[in-house]
Amino acid sequence: MLEKFERYPLTFGPTPIEKLGRLGKHLGGKVEIYTKREDCNSGLAFGGNKLRKLEYIVPDAIASNADTLVSIGGVQSNHTRMVAAVAAKIGMKCLLVQESWVPHEDAVYDRVGNILLSRIMGAEVRLVDEGFDIGIRPSWEQALDEVKSRGGRPYAIPAGASVHKYGGLGYVGFAEEVRAQEKQLGFAFDYIVVCTVTGSTHAGMLVGFAKGGRQRKVIGIDASATPAQTKAQVLSIAQNTATLVDLGRKIVEEDVVLLEEYAYPCYGVPSEETKAAIRLCARLEGMITDPVYEGKSMQAMVDLVQKGFFPEGSRILYAHLGGAPAINGYSYTFRNG
Repeated sequence: MLEKFERYPLTFGPTPIEKLGRLGKHLGGKVEIYTKREDCNSGLAFGGNKLRKLEYIVPDAIASNADTLVSIGGVQSNHTRMVAAVAAKIGMKCLLVQESWVPHEDAVYDRVGNILLSRIMGAEVRLVDEGFDIGIRPSWEQALDEVKSRGGRPYAIPAGASVHKYGGLGYVGFAEEVRAQEKQLGFAFDYIVVCTVTGSTHAGMLVGFAKGGRQRKVIGIDASATPAQTKAQVLSIAQNTATLVDLGRKIVEEDVVLLEEYAYPCYGVPSEETKAAIRLCARLEGMITDPVYEGKSMQAMVDLVQKGFFPEGSRILYAHLGGAPAINGYSYTFRNG
């Protein structure tokens, strides 16, 4: 589906699929739980799902003759960390707008984790006191204008690389990769669980799995706490991506499965249940999830298994999208483990 698109390799290759046997047994043993380790996909600054997207965006950035990648996210954005890493890798400058998307008061929140790594990699980091919104932000547009005003050539990468014209392509590739791995495993997954905020990871998966009619088996777990906006953005990105890859079938609103009940209390703030899920997964499998994204999707998967959402015998693939560096910003929360 992606043959006609240029790709700049930033990842190691297909990411491993690992069975979470101890977690599955702990949850009753009625379903089999596997994870695809997108958190282990690259040697670039701890990797993660954003690199799959950026592989299809970088060729356009290079072709545009840009000299500065300009992007935006929250203070502990995984995405901006990855943009900083990519800029270093391809020899461009980087300007990152880090907005105050999370009402979190940890004393070191803006000095550790993702933002620390971005600074180490040489990105110009700008803290902006504006609240959470997955839409196009004025502070980002101002940063693009500023680069131009000082003689630079900016290349615009929106939050999560999501509403970029090529933002959904990387996770179409994820679905193709899973299909190839399913042939090796000798079975197909019944459900794919993925965390959803800015939308292009979910949207790309949805398009990729639509090729085999499994788009509604992609279970998005909202972590934005603005689910109507997120769902609309997933649908828009998926429809655009389906057109780009000549899917041959229409993506409709009903194809976007987004569960809304796990994002509380708000974006970036973990509930007690999210914290418990992070600890459970870490102590049973040694796998670290974060308080913003994967902790919430892990909480959701655990709860859904316990509630019997997945029929007995189901094989579930949990997409571990990365993001563990952000947990450093929550050091007080986890000070006792």
